[in-house]
Amino acid sequence: MPESSRRKLWRLCREVHAADAFSGEGARLFGGRWNSRGVPMVYASSSLALATIELFVHLEPHQMPRDLVSIEAFLPEDEQVESWEGKLLPPNWWSDEFGPMRAQGDSWIRSRQSLAVLVPSVPIRQEWNLLLNPRHPRMSEVTVHAVQPFVFDDRMFHIR
Repeated sequence: MPESSRRKLWRLCREVHAADAFSGEGARLFGGRWNSRGVPMVYASSSLALATIELFVHLEPHQMPRDLVSIEAFLPEDEQVESWEGKLLPPNWWSDEFGPMRAQGDSWIRSRQSLAVLVPSVPIRQEWNLLLNPRHPRMSEVTVHAVQPFVFDDRMFHIR
């Protein structure tokens, strides 16, 4: 199957971390919306634009990083991806109360039932992020297609 028909995903990270972008180590060290500290998880987006927004909402107004790379990758060609939506999501999944989301994500990581799951984006709820389980046996089959320098448009960091 050509790579273009496989499920594509994107990550943005500092260049120094690019080699480990799919280890889940950053999320293990700090935790996130869908995982507790100590539980590795890889956060990715379904498009580069969404990955950009997801990072941007966590930056200070004058904190434009200048050492980013975009990473385009693909899931294994026959990998089925589950989706958490509607009743499969904890109530108020978009809130800053991460407890229920972390419990669901931690349980999913431990189960190793799938390599990836789609979750809605908080900043753009009609878009989808992907959570990857670095402990899943097929994680080694995730292929990186391109790593390229990434620069935000300067206008995004000017307060008018």
